[in-house]
Amino acid sequence: MADKGHANRGPSRRTLLIGGGAGIGLVVAWSLWPRTYLPNLTAEPGESIFGAWIKIGTDGHVTVAVPQAELGQGVFTALPQIVADELGADWRRVGVEAAPLNPLYANPLAASTLFEVALGGLPDNWQRSHATRSSLMLTAGSTSIRQFEHPLRVAGASARAMLCKAASRRWNTDWQSCGTAGNEVVHGEARLGFGELAAEAVNETPPDPVLLRGGEENRLTGRAVPRLDVPAKVDGSLNFAGDIRLPDMVYASIRQAPPGATRLTKYDGEAADRVRGVFAKIRTEKWIAAVANNGWAAERAVEAMQPQFEYDGEPVNSDTIEAALTTALENGGSRIASQGDLSPVFRDARVVTAEYRVGLAAHAAIEPMTATAYYDNGRLSLWMPTQAPALARSAAARAAGLSEERVVLHPMMAGGSFGAKLEHDVAEQAAVLAKRVERPVQLTWPRSEDIAHDRFRPAAAARLTARLDDKGAILGWLAKIAAPATGRELASRLLGGDLVASASLALGSSDPSAVAGAVPPYAIANHAVDHHPADIGVPTGHWRSGAHSYTAFFSESFIDELAHVAGTEAHSFRMAMLGGNARLARCLNSVAQLGGWQGGVQGSGQGIACHAFRDSYIAVLAEAHIGSDKKVTVERLVAAVDCGRVINPDLVRQQIEGGLIFGMAAALGGSTGFTENLPDARRLADLHLPTLANAPDITVELIRSGSDPGGVSELAVPPVAPAIANALQASTGVRYRRLPLLSEAS
Repeated sequence: MADKGHANRGPSRRTLLIGGGAGIGLVVAWSLWPRTYLPNLTAEPGESIFGAWIKIGTDGHVTVAVPQAELGQGVFTALPQIVADELGADWRRVGVEAAPLNPLYANPLAASTLFEVALGGLPDNWQRSHATRSSLMLTAGSTSIRQFEHPLRVAGASARAMLCKAASRRWNTDWQSCGTAGNEVVHGEARLGFGELAAEAVNETPPDPVLLRGGEENRLTGRAVPRLDVPAKVDGSLNFAGDIRLPDMVYASIRQAPPGATRLTKYDGEAADRVRGVFAKIRTEKWIAAVANNGWAAERAVEAMQPQFEYDGEPVNSDTIEAALTTALENGGSRIASQGDLSPVFRDARVVTAEYRVGLAAHAAIEPMTATAYYDNGRLSLWMPTQAPALARSAAARAAGLSEERVVLHPMMAGGSFGAKLEHDVAEQAAVLAKRVERPVQLTWPRSEDIAHDRFRPAAAARLTARLDDKGAILGWLAKIAAPATGRELASRLLGGDLVASASLALGSSDPSAVAGAVPPYAIANHAVDHHPADIGVPTGHWRSGAHSYTAFFSESFIDELAHVAGTEAHSFRMAMLGGNARLARCLNSVAQLGGWQGGVQGSGQGIACHAFRDSYIAVLAEAHIGSDKKVTVERLVAAVDCGRVINPDLVRQQIEGGLIFGMAAALGGSTGFTENLPDARRLADLHLPTLANAPDITVELIRSGSDPGGVSELAVPPVAPAIANALQASTGVRYRRLPLLSEAS
């Protein structure tokens, strides 16, 4: 921990230049680093290391270390683009590599977002320092740009200044009269390449303060530069965890205890032995695995064993989940947010009330949980995709009985996640298997296992009550929401060994994250939100957009119902309540104009919804109807987005388009019931996800903004379901209040 008495001082020349060993290059510590944390990048021959973020080779290539997991969201392009913009690099010569585990790359913003219930009681500076000390490198909460843009700009600008200083010494001129462009330092007609200067530049001292680029000319920010990860994904040269191949490697498949099960009681080992290629069966109280010389044999063997588990308590079924939500809604709750006084507003008044429900939602990433592990000479190596590498390494170390220093984790690209790869069960299991069989082992959960042991987006129920005045304006709003305390559950599961988090969890029982997004983005003078904790018997976890995925459905569906009661068309009703929220107003007006809004009149099949989230704003217009096959068809989705200053517009559009489809999947499917402790869905086909054949026409408008970047990757998910539900009401005259839509009629 840094000396508090000197925490705000700049570095001395003695601490600024730190020599590395042979082949490591020179390491420059920027003033923004904590004083006791040194970068641990490694250099290839001919490379020079500029601080924690940048390496430049003698051939001029620029490599940027990225501390965030690439899950398909484009972070391996957006973060290098920020550096390249400030550095003046040629994008064709920019590469990327995963940053090593180091407190320098911690993501305090993601930590406070994910673990609000565990860290929220601490002052902001303590949250930041705790996340840093704990090396909480996290990819979650749409925080990558918001957390790392500034340090990456400072890193790029510092390296640019150092290169200019090195060039100015050769030219005998003032370094501040030099500039950079296209991977070269420029002074008039004179030019020197980055590669030619890099070895000299690392000996220069960056200015304090560092000046960032100004002006709009020759900037990479705001340009749709090509994604760096696409070529390797297209030609198949990019390795995922399931592509790892090591000498003498074996393969494993697994069956785990379902929710409510306490221990493994019975299995048919002889049946597994009859499968050719199987040579080991590994079991613990909670799971059993078969190990074979190929993945097919391992899966057939563990299936043949037909493991049985002992259960504690009543079995979990769809009706018990519904009953738990109903009971919670009737019981007392905790007030999470409030403004004004609802008592006089509701007293003896006519109010409008509606109840809504959502089912469990699966992550359903294309890549199931996978990890490759190798235990040798007291050291464990892991190859796996993870959104929380330090937590995964720690869990694997505990499972294998090793210190964390004896575990090396190699972060891999992920084939989707949506929050699932925050979890680290597969790391623990692979570590145990590798140590037991004493050979490299690759563990892949079968699809049925991946769904059965998902940490689902929780089921939830809501009772919303509002009073309108004689002009149709909302005087009071009360939201009572029954949902599991997922934030507490997630923090306890992932931060169980963290004394600070454990102590904070022990201090209270409420969970603000369970009702996040429930305060509507309107100027309602009197409102309140209550959380009613529900124990549904199913493990839950973080899912793309978290509780916003259901609270936006509750709120924006209810807003439409209130507009009908007030006799006002839905767009105008929202606009009248926005107060000073100009950014959301622009989104609503833009989407109405783009989508040809017809007022949501009966027969139009149009619905509208909006949401404010992670310092970004979005409005969505949907066109949908119910066909003769009694299924919902979504013809069109139109979105208008204000997410602040845009680094790469193509990446933003990709995330918004993907979020719209993801939200549509949750609206129409993506859910599962439960029967006797097991989910009814066992295959992707059982989740009724959208396909190319039934994907809607999509239009996305990015509204130009000078505000700081907001979150994007989760932004489009919350408003889709209410927009479709509102469209169905306009199409059929029926209000659907349950997700997936039409599930109450099935």
